[in-house]
Amino acid sequence: MKKGRIIFLNGVTSAGKTSIVEALQDQEDIFFYVVANDLFQEMIGEKYLQENYWKYLSEVIIMMYHTAKLYSDMGKNVLIDGILVDREEIKPHYHQLLEILKNNPLDIVEVYCPLDICKQRNRIRGDRYETQSQEQYDLMAKNIKYSVRVDTSIYNSEECAKEIIRELFH
Repeated sequence: MKKGRIIFLNGVTSAGKTSIVEALQDQEDIFFYVVANDLFQEMIGEKYLQENYWKYLSEVIIMMYHTAKLYSDMGKNVLIDGILVDREEIKPHYHQLLEILKNNPLDIVEVYCPLDICKQRNRIRGDRYETQSQEQYDLMAKNIKYSVRVDTSIYNSEECAKEIIRELFH
């Protein structure tokens, strides 16, 4: 059986990852299952997140990658909506992702947006704090090999989705 493609959308909060996920799921010629940091984080009880946030989040992130692998192994295309961070609890995060998915077709997409715009988006959203994107940027893994880069300050989510499909599937 042919393995499904795994597309990892990597970027800070309010960069536009989830909007691009929604636009990709609206495509008519390709279907994706979605796994996301936020969805997997909800699997952890609030008590445990407050007790040791990074310990439990790190565990569930690794489980998320194994879930994406399972879907891919079953021939399904997968979108990962997340962020590759370098925290002691999950180091080396990027290399763990590559190891888990070494036998699966993986492309990592950089979802870029200038931090000042992310800050504005965080304020407007109201469910993020203003400096959250900057804090995540400071934690992001370095030297990631990206297949595609999209800039959500220049292009809307539909245009970014079309660029991803064009670059990775045509």
